[in-house]
Amino acid sequence: MATTNDLKNGLVLKIDGQLWTVIEFQHVKPGKGGAFVRTKLKNVLTGKVVDRTFNAGLKVETATVDKREMQYLYKDGDDWIFMDIQTYEQTTVPDAVVGEMSKYLLEQQTATVATNEGLPIYIELPASVELVITYTEPGLQGDRSTGGTKPATLETGAEIQVPLFIESNTKVKVDTRDGSYLGRIND
Repeated sequence: MATTNDLKNGLVLKIDGQLWTVIEFQHVKPGKGGAFVRTKLKNVLTGKVVDRTFNAGLKVETATVDKREMQYLYKDGDDWIFMDIQTYEQTTVPDAVVGEMSKYLLEQQTATVATNEGLPIYIELPASVELVITYTEPGLQGDRSTGGTKPATLETGAEIQVPLFIESNTKVKVDTRDGSYLGRIND
């Protein structure tokens, strides 16, 4: 347990049986009345962001979130198998927890797996990953980097938009937060 005076960014709270991460907080002491804490909270599972105000000094329940660097090994049905890099212990992460990150996840890739009371609650990938384009329409003579974009399929099966000059079998850098093309990788 903690009080609202102990709030800080990144702290995970347990409110009404759900886990919420503190994104922003502000202590407010108006001229009249009692002080309060204005917060912006993000639901750990759904990603929903809400504004919530607490009275100053109110007790809030904190949740223990254990974040570990893990290596993605393989997919088994609807489950993703990760291995702890330090202990070599394997963890099963359900498809629903991996969610959109599956578009950018390759075998042997490392990710941060967050657990609460032994249950995986979300995974974090680096801000960008390097993936190979398996298929895209061929570019036409005269296509330039300032032109439009075309769809391209990545080795994970995800589809992104790339500049017209990009060809199949090209290694590209992709932003894992929004799936945008960041650049070509020259090996």
